Amino acid sequence: MEKITKIKLFIGIFYLIIVGIFLFFFFSKFSLQQITSYNFIKENSLYFTNLKNSNLFLVILIFLLSVILWVFPFLGFGSPVALLGGYIFGKWIGTIVVILGLSIGATFLYIFGNYFLKDFIRDKFLNKYKNLESKFKKSEFIYLLVYRFCGGIPWQLSCIIPAIFNVKVSNFFYATLIGIIPQIFLTVSIGSGLEKIIDQNSEAPSIFELITSREIYIPMAIFILLIIFSLLLRNFFYKK
Repeated sequence: MEKITKIKLFIGIFYLIIVGIFLFFFFSKFSLQQITSYNFIKENSLYFTNLKNSNLFLVILIFLLSVILWVFPFLGFGSPVALLGGYIFGKWIGTIVVILGLSIGATFLYIFGNYFLKDFIRDKFLNKYKNLESKFKKSEFIYLLVYRFCGGIPWQLSCIIPAIFNVKVSNFFYATLIGIIPQIFLTVSIGSGLEKIIDQNSEAPSIFELITSREIYIPMAIFILLIIFSLLLRNFFYKK
């Protein structure tokens, strides 16, 4: 328990230091008024477009590494990077890069949890998810895939809870890679739609114009249907 406490303390301090350094340098260059203005967003959107067009491979590589670090060790979740990935790369390249980055980062987090926090995780969560143990033993990959698709658990926890069942690293990676495709693709599509709207409008569009834009309301509607379906599937998966 003392070892776990030290690890958690180290991660927390490391996280705060990195975030603090980033915020210090960021706000030393930009004011809060600047970053909340529409012109700032539009100008930087143009900057990212030019940067991407001049060296696509390098930008993809930097973004991929950033997504991996965002998940581990910074314990971030998928939606912000999915929106940003769609905004910068569009929905197809953005989806591939974000899914790959999230899957690699999640796998690193799982390996870390399985190695350092396994006893702690079993003590805290085994009783709650005891009903899943037999399912994972029957078909580890299939149930990992359904587990990833269903969601319903905070992203960080969902990456370490499978340590209870000692699942194979390869199964965890591929199940994550495939299982998160639907929700990530839809979120990336929304980010891509926002980029198109900003590119086509010299002034900030209203909320109504945003939500009635085809690039936004179609993926949003499908996303809502996906949530409803995953809730029904989750109810069956976790309770039966």
